[in-house]
Amino acid sequence: MRGENPVPRIAYLPGVLELMTPSRSHESLKSFIGRLVEVWCQENQIEFSPFGSWTLERKAETCGLEPDECYVFGAASEPERPDLAIEVVWTSGGIDKLGIYAKLGVREVWFWRRGRITAHLLQGDEYVESGESAVLPGIDLAEIARHLDRPTASQAIREYRAALKSRR
Repeated sequence: MRGENPVPRIAYLPGVLELMTPSRSHESLKSFIGRLVEVWCQENQIEFSPFGSWTLERKAETCGLEPDECYVFGAASEPERPDLAIEVVWTSGGIDKLGIYAKLGVREVWFWRRGRITAHLLQGDEYVESGESAVLPGIDLAEIARHLDRPTASQAIREYRAALKSRR
């Protein structure tokens, strides 16, 4: 419908279509979170590939969406699905994104809401909220959230990297 144009972002389930045009603040925040995930992976020698707003669909289930950020961990050359999807939520309500992610088989979804990051782990065909990540064991989600208020991504990265190195 929109060709190669990345805006608006689309999420859909049977009978429901959500269109979202991300704000500058939204895009900045999702990028900050992604950069800090990448720093953590680098500092812990975890192989990763970022896939941004990869369009995920399952035509048989009539569902699809585009995460704010997503990652594959390890050396998958042609992954079918990301291991981790990250969503920045500014407003409540809207389409059931966890329901869509479950149908798509994404192992873990993080939601940023009101300054807090929560992990949702796929167990069977539904998600269970967890205080810890399963795909990145040992990552401190609260610590990532504490670094998101920096004025620049480079400052957040420097301070987060220093905090990780100080624990060794």
